[in-house]
Amino acid sequence: MVIEAVEAENLTKSFNGVLAVDHISFRVRRGEIFGFLGPNGAGKTTTVRMLTGILKPDEGSAYIMGLDIEKNVLEAKQIMGVVPETSNAYVDLSAWDNLILIAELYDVPKDIREERSVELLKKFGLYERRKQLVKGFSKGMKQRLMLCMALINNPEILFLDEPTSGLDVQSTRLIRETIRELNKGGVTVFLSTHNMEEADKLCEKVAVISHGRIAVIDSPENLKKEIKGLNSVSISFNREIDFGDMSRFVQAVKIEKMGDKLYIYTEDLDETIYTLIKYARKKNLKIESLTSLSPSLEDVFIRLTEGYGA
Repeated sequence: MVIEAVEAENLTKSFNGVLAVDHISFRVRRGEIFGFLGPNGAGKTTTVRMLTGILKPDEGSAYIMGLDIEKNVLEAKQIMGVVPETSNAYVDLSAWDNLILIAELYDVPKDIREERSVELLKKFGLYERRKQLVKGFSKGMKQRLMLCMALINNPEILFLDEPTSGLDVQSTRLIRETIRELNKGGVTVFLSTHNMEEADKLCEKVAVISHGRIAVIDSPENLKKEIKGLNSVSISFNREIDFGDMSRFVQAVKIEKMGDKLYIYTEDLDETIYTLIKYARKKNLKIESLTSLSPSLEDVFIRLTEGYGA
């Protein structure tokens, strides 16, 4: 029998009579990067908190590497690392003291905990600041420290809740590279995010949650193939054009202007490109760029969560 990294069955949670997570079920295979996607308030963080033993579900059950998160919470927490949405590092302690404290809580042997702390702090560019109090850290530094703390026990599964939200480009890239590196080493990654680009680049499979329910679970590529009528063309010309005139000339599902480019959404890509070239010649325009675009994971996300919050 294959033991999955995560098994959620009928998970349900309400707050003050409002159903935050509505009887959801899914599985995460060992060794995969699994994306848990949804708009803010869709139930992502509540689900992560139930899976990691912070919240008790009203109904349903969850298993981490075969361990019941309610009955075997200590054993399950020993094999997981968690990076929450907001930093929970002790701001009146140094980075070094935070790491050592967490290592002690995980019962990591003293010689290993110090060696591991040095290794992680160097990897995430915090070693030179290890004696500084966390209250003086930037958001990016705090997030990198949180990742250090989550990895101090060499977890089998890593839960990440919006790990790159609001971070600078360098910190974001470092965290993404670390996720890939850890996964290559066999770590299962559960990534909760509303960043579609991040999910598309990292995840082998994604679940989209909307209004507390799972809308779909599949690979990013399969989901993009299922969305019809969302092929598009981006085009830019050597000078400004009459947008209304072009809209009458080119038949499309939707045309919108973003920056110096026009995006034409169409059900017939070939005909649209042919018409655009005819239009450019008729108006004596020079085409400076022309790119055909397949549906993105963001397109899928918007389609599946349309009307959210309405």
